[in-house]
Amino acid sequence: MGVQSWGKCACVAKIGGELPYNHNGAFVQAKPLVYESGPSCKCPPSCYNRVCQQGIKVQFEIFKNEARGWGVRYLNSIPSGSFICEYAGELLEEKEAERRTSNDEYLFDVRNNYNDGSLWGGLSNVMPDAPSSSCGVVEDGGFTIDAVEYGNVGRFVNHSCSPTLYAQNVLYDHEDKRMPHVMLFAAENIPPLQELTYHYNYVIDQVYDSSGNIKKKSCFCATS
Repeated sequence: MGVQSWGKCACVAKIGGELPYNHNGAFVQAKPLVYESGPSCKCPPSCYNRVCQQGIKVQFEIFKNEARGWGVRYLNSIPSGSFICEYAGELLEEKEAERRTSNDEYLFDVRNNYNDGSLWGGLSNVMPDAPSSSCGVVEDGGFTIDAVEYGNVGRFVNHSCSPTLYAQNVLYDHEDKRMPHVMLFAAENIPPLQELTYHYNYVIDQVYDSSGNIKKKSCFCATS
């Protein structure tokens, strides 16, 4: 059963009146922010607009990569648009996040995910002709997710310049745009045992340490 009279649903109306998922739960409408049907919505648990909140549906394997350390893969194939997992961790305000830049591989700046479509640009591989629509974005007061001490399988997903996943901001249990859930989706059809990766959104000469010095990092993704 899908959304009941979804054209009148307040959750769907917030994202332009178009469902972001198809009937298989695949993501087909990339947006800066997606509102899933929340606890106040009258639609059933089987609603097409309740995907990420249902949790992880696939069984991952954490494996050791000689060059990059721990990584994540799946034993079976993954269709484009499939929900993978949430990037979970400790929620930090800006000043605290700046203090923790020594382990910035585990820091996810939510504001970057609003402003940079490259992080959710995998839509073209899911539905090539699907339009991207916009909604309100956060200009300031955003938060950063730190997965160093607290996290889930998402903390082991490595960077790639040609990623297999993309990040999407999703709200369903509250409406504070500064603190969306960051969800990872398949950006393409992923074959069995291929490593799952996403783009960390690093920009050359624009990543700084706590002292303001430019940080240099080696890229081991072997795709560029």
